[in-house]
Amino acid sequence: MTYQLPPLPIEYDALEPFIDEKTMHFHHDKHHQTYVDNLNKALEKYPELQEKTVEELLQSKKIPEEIRIPVARNAGQHWNHSFFFSILKKGTTPHGEILKEINKKFGSFDNFKTEFTKSSTTLFGSGWVWLVYNKGKLEILQTPNHETPITNKITPVLVLDVWEHAYYLKYQNRRAEYIEAFFNVINWDKVEECFNACK
Repeated sequence: MTYQLPPLPIEYDALEPFIDEKTMHFHHDKHHQTYVDNLNKALEKYPELQEKTVEELLQSKKIPEEIRIPVARNAGQHWNHSFFFSILKKGTTPHGEILKEINKKFGSFDNFKTEFTKSSTTLFGSGWVWLVYNKGKLEILQTPNHETPITNKITPVLVLDVWEHAYYLKYQNRRAEYIEAFFNVINWDKVEECFNACK
């Protein structure tokens, strides 16, 4: 089995003007595709590993040393990007159980937004900022580069990609503007679904 690039679940221009169509093409069709291709290349000599899910690869302690780093990097980026693209959509608002839990944990949605924005702004270099459900409570996490909470069996419910390729064509070095724009394109229906599933 070879791993496949999942189709983008929205139209490429569906997030305009917050995330532009050109960025979505490059981000999904070029960057994400490259991670999938490199993961398949790393596993060419290991057909038994090709039968595993991406999650199983990331959580396995039995990846051969010669491919451990490329598998971790590319499987991590593949999983992270697939999840990121799945939670993007304009026109939804926080609601349901996830909103109740955000208010309980952070005091209010505005407080959550402030903390998530701070974490996204202060992450050094490339990486990801997550809202996860861990041991019965919500937490905001940073992971550098390709790293993902999935490796430690922590369940994400929301993520922001803060690699420059996610925003540079439109925002250049203005990461803070990109982070602010992100709050207009979160698919809260999907976030609610993820939260309810992990509970």
